[in-house]
Amino acid sequence: MNFLAWIPFLEPINWFHTWWYVLLIPLAFGLSVVYKAIRVPNLRNYWWQVGLMTSQIVLGVIALGIVVILFVQFAIPVLTN
Repeated sequence: MNFLAWIPFLEPINWFHTWWYVLLIPLAFGLSVVYKAIRVPNLRNYWWQVGLMTSQIVLGVIALGIVVILFVQFAIPVLTN
């Protein structure tokens, strides 16, 4: 691939396609740190709340992924027949 003529949205780089889901953890952690720094009234339980929100985000995305997989595997074939 010639990087001088690389067009980001038309020719995406395929570096992270095998392990892109691992990037969810630092993304959720960063969002939690920033959100809880603004919203927590005192910093006594700050890191506990950051860890809790990070785990909620990661588990929520996993649950949404499972729901989408089940919908595609079971509901769509039933609806198309």
